[in-house]
Amino acid sequence: MVSLSKKSPEERLNICRKYYRAGFAFLPLLWLINAIWFYKQAFKVEPYPQQAQIRTYVIRSAIGTLIWIIIIVAWNITFQLLRTKMGPLGDFLTFVYPRGYY
Repeated sequence: MVSLSKKSPEERLNICRKYYRAGFAFLPLLWLINAIWFYKQAFKVEPYPQQAQIRTYVIRSAIGTLIWIIIIVAWNITFQLLRTKMGPLGDFLTFVYPRGYY
C-alpha cells in the first residue's frame, strides 16, 4: 500500500482528485476509499496549501457515498417488499427465487 506521508502535497491532491472524479462513473466504492484514505490528510495533519482542496474532495466523496448508500438501501427495501406485486418485471429482475412463492 502506498503511504501518503511519502508523497508530496501535489501528488496527494492529484491522487485524491482522481479518486473523486472516478467516483462519478457510478463507482461509489472509490468515493468511500477516497474519504477514508485521505481523512487524516484533510483534517488531522498540520495545514499545508493543498489541504483545503483535499478536504473539499474528502467531504464531497463522503456525501456522495452516503447518497449512494441511501439509494441502494431504498431500492433494495422497495424491491424486496414489492417484488411479487411487480409481476413479470419483478421476476425478470430476480435471479434467485425465494422459496415458498412458486
